[in-house]
Amino acid sequence: MNSPDNAYARSVRDERETALELDGVSRVFAGRAVLKDVSLNVRRGQFVSMLGASGAGKTTLLRILAGLDQADSGRVRVAGARSVVFQEPRLVPAKRVWENVVIGHDRLSAAKSSALAALDEVGLATHADGWPKTLSGGEAQRVALARALVREPKLLLLDEPFAALDALTRIRMYELVARLWRAHTPAVVLVTHDIDEAILLSDRIVVLSQGEISADVVVDFPRPRSRSDEASIALRTRLLAELGVTQDSPRKAA
Repeated sequence: MNSPDNAYARSVRDERETALELDGVSRVFAGRAVLKDVSLNVRRGQFVSMLGASGAGKTTLLRILAGLDQADSGRVRVAGARSVVFQEPRLVPAKRVWENVVIGHDRLSAAKSSALAALDEVGLATHADGWPKTLSGGEAQRVALARALVREPKLLLLDEPFAALDALTRIRMYELVARLWRAHTPAVVLVTHDIDEAILLSDRIVVLSQGEISADVVVDFPRPRSRSDEASIALRTRLLAELGVTQDSPRKAA
C-alpha cells in the first residue's frame, strides 16, 4: 500500500483545525474486508476526491465519515458540524423548497431567513415557495447543496452528487460547488467515478483499491483548470494507471 508523502502527512496533522482523521480504520461485511487499515487526515478548507472502482470501499468510507456506519476497528475523528449531499437530492415532496433547506430545524419561522439566504447563494431564491416537483434535476441538487451549507459544516461530504445530471448541468454544478467551497471553507470529501471531475475540483485525490488507499496525490497546479491542460492530462494518465487502465486499453469507468 502506498502512503502519502510523510512531510505532507505531518503538515496535515499539525494544522490547528482537522476536519477528519482516520487511523487504521477497517470494516468487514460477511467476512469480507471492505476497508483495510485506512488512515487519512484532511484539514478544514481542503477539497479531497476519492476515486476507485465499484466495490473499492468509497461509499462505505463516506458512510463512516457521515456517521451512518461504524468502523469495526481503528480510530475515527470527524468534525461535529458535518453535512452530506447524496446522488439523489432526497427532498420531501410535501414541503416547500425553503422548508426542505431547513428541514429538521425546531423553529421553521426563525429559520426561513437562513433558508432564503442559502437559496440565494445557489441561485434559487425565486423558487423558495415552490414545490420540489417543479424543480429540474439540477435545481433539486442545488437545493440539496443549500440544505447542506445552511448548517455551516466544517466537513461537507458529497456522494456522487453530479452523477445523474446531464453534461451541461454538471459543468455548472462544478462551478457552483467550487464557488460555495471558497465562500464557506469547509473540508470537502467528494466520492466520484469521474477522473476529470476530481482533477478540476480537488486539492488532493485519494485512490481506493480493494479497501486500501493505493495513492494520495496532491493536485497543486492553479485553478481554474481545463481537461486539456498539460498538467491535467499528465495527472489523468497517472490516475488511470493507478486504477488499472492503460492508454492503449479501452477506457473504463473509474
